[in-house]
Amino acid sequence: MLTWLTDNEDFPAVCKALRDPAGLLAAGGVLSPARLVNAYSRGIFPWYNPGDPVLWWSPDPRMVLFPQELVVQRSLAKVLRKRHYEIRVDTAFAEVMAGCARPRAGQGGTWISAEMIAAYTRLHEMGVAHSTETWIGGRLAGGLYGIALGRVFYGESMFTQVPDASKIAFVHLVRQLQRWGFGVIDCQMNTAHLARFGAREIPRADFIAQLNNLVNLPAVPTPWRFDHDLVE
Repeated sequence: MLTWLTDNEDFPAVCKALRDPAGLLAAGGVLSPARLVNAYSRGIFPWYNPGDPVLWWSPDPRMVLFPQELVVQRSLAKVLRKRHYEIRVDTAFAEVMAGCARPRAGQGGTWISAEMIAAYTRLHEMGVAHSTETWIGGRLAGGLYGIALGRVFYGESMFTQVPDASKIAFVHLVRQLQRWGFGVIDCQMNTAHLARFGAREIPRADFIAQLNNLVNLPAVPTPWRFDHDLVE
């Protein structure tokens, strides 16, 4: 049975998530900073259509990328070596979210609502949500955003306006996270796109064990600053 949350009610144990739809744990509540941090630290994330109640998910298995397992395809490695771009971090968070919110080709809408943008912008202002951006010719060409707790990064969404721009940002992010000692990147759902980078599914119990070890480690000081020698 699905749990309906009041604004102050805590989440049920993730083992109570439904099998159909797979991973749906609870509904309702608000997207306050405290609730979002609590959710992510326990392996729970919001995903719902604009106008609907907030839906909270904890799928099993969980798609993750261990930074040391990053795979960069030969064609992308060639693009990275061109150095025709600039990587920035946290300089255009609102613009990155807006880019991610634009419907993709063949899609009729987006799950990144104004409510979601406002909630994650608050987390960004707190130093919890971050954007990684690819700039080409002085213009934002693509990027991604997500949540960082301790030494766990939770990827949320990415967008591109120039071929490979979001992939460039992703590779730089993963390599920087590895240097910072991040243990795991949460990719949430299984996609072929992420699998090509080396992401794989693990049991939810293993993912939660990873979180318990990593989310309470010291956070990287903000504002984030990337190294500039990450492309080999």
